[in-house]
Amino acid sequence: MTTIAADRTATTHASRGSSMSDIRVVRDYPHPPSKVWRALTEPDLMALWGMRPEGFSTTVGTRFKFVAKPQPGWRGFVECEVLEAQEPSVLRYAWVGDEGGKATYVTYRLEPHEGGTRLSFEHTGFTGIGGFLLAKLMMGPGWKKMLGQALPAVLDDVAEDGKLRPGSPLKPKF
Repeated sequence: MTTIAADRTATTHASRGSSMSDIRVVRDYPHPPSKVWRALTEPDLMALWGMRPEGFSTTVGTRFKFVAKPQPGWRGFVECEVLEAQEPSVLRYAWVGDEGGKATYVTYRLEPHEGGTRLSFEHTGFTGIGGFLLAKLMMGPGWKKMLGQALPAVLDDVAEDGKLRPGSPLKPKF
């Protein structure tokens, strides 16, 4: 696994400034924070709305991979390391998409909001013109689709016990 040179301190939007390459998505879901947290942190549920996690846990320092289908110019997996996990409100991890690549940072913040949950998502740390293009043309649209369509479908089909409802059409994406 690639060495992830991760900043283990939680940076905030205000303290590190903003970049035109940062991806930010805010979504409100009509489900309690505990259910949204489960969908973000339980590997069987994570695989239903995003890439397949291997070795994931919410323990700080855990190194894990997200695996998908390799594409031209991409090896088919992302190496990550959990930097912060505060159930059910914050999950933050370093993300390295390419061998020897620079880490970027994914953060999910959950808060109760009008009978449900507000999810504030950030993927930050993209640099240069290549990072700008990656964030704006590939990663940003992908995150928006996953958080706007795929994750809500999982939340709607998961029962309170954390299992998919009988007859659910959802299957792991990879």
